[in-house]
Amino acid sequence: MTTAAQPFLSVDGLSVTFPTEDGRVQAVDGVSFSVERGKTLAIVGESGSGKSVTAQAIMGLLDRRLSVVTGHAWLAGRDIVAMSDDEVRHERGSSMAMIFQDPMSSLHPFYRIGAQLSEAVLVHQKVSKHAAREQALDMLNRVGIPDPKTRIDNYPHQLSGGMRQRVMIAMALINSPSLLIADEPTTALDVTVQAQILELIGTLQQEYDTAVVMITHDLGIVADIADNVAVMYGGRIVESGSVDEIFYHPQMPYTLGLLASVPRLDQVRAERLDPIPGNPPSPISLPPGCVFQPRCAYFDRVAGHACQTVRPELLDIGRGHRVRCHLDSGQRDQVASDVLAALAGGGV
Repeated sequence: MTTAAQPFLSVDGLSVTFPTEDGRVQAVDGVSFSVERGKTLAIVGESGSGKSVTAQAIMGLLDRRLSVVTGHAWLAGRDIVAMSDDEVRHERGSSMAMIFQDPMSSLHPFYRIGAQLSEAVLVHQKVSKHAAREQALDMLNRVGIPDPKTRIDNYPHQLSGGMRQRVMIAMALINSPSLLIADEPTTALDVTVQAQILELIGTLQQEYDTAVVMITHDLGIVADIADNVAVMYGGRIVESGSVDEIFYHPQMPYTLGLLASVPRLDQVRAERLDPIPGNPPSPISLPPGCVFQPRCAYFDRVAGHACQTVRPELLDIGRGHRVRCHLDSGQRDQVASDVLAALAGGGV
């Protein structure tokens, strides 16, 4: 039986490839992480880093005819990767649920939201249609939909973007899942609604003791809600640790680049933000060594061209902090010190 001190979700060596006419696309490569009940893991990285594909693999949403998924994703002791489609479908919506970035692509435009919420109940619970509708009404009220008795009979297009996202949260949580994966749930919303949605997820997480995986590129959101962080690049985790370790003691040049790219409201910058140069690698032709090497300003400090030729291991450097980099500890500390000092001074 899973306890609060044990990971509810434990992902080990998860890899996803897509065979194409142009070659094999390595979208996710050996990803491992875990998250406990009541805790939030944030997965961050640029577009194309493998965040969403990782989530889809855990949820069993990838077509097995078009993709190859290997590794393990243990949910309360059961391996999702090894389950049949029917078994995964049973777990999805009951034990685990997902909130997507665009609710209009997930809510059916031809059905009233009450009918869609009720269907989610009826699929997983042996209750009457009336009881399912009452649960749907209660959940709409819980997520802050105004006048839920009227809104329950609305179609998705009759709701604002913020209300549609609340409906998606209601649908995800209506069966009290123990794992919630939120894939960029606030990207299309204005900042006021973003804050409301994040507060709502946090409140419901406390109520249901839910394990949350938040996928985002917004480090501001991460600082507010996450307990632990996994930074992804090129389909791999390149740094992971507690939110304090990642923000105050970052070690990987890519993580430092992300932090340097975040605008600061508490400082007056004399210069423009310093973005990471270049573009993320194509998953169809990843570099043979460190995937970040073509964009890294520090690879020339490593002897023997290791950054160009040898894939770095994800090393445990203490306090639950792991980093994938060929720089030695002294070099990493110096680079981090220089970058963080520049950030504190208002320029990079």
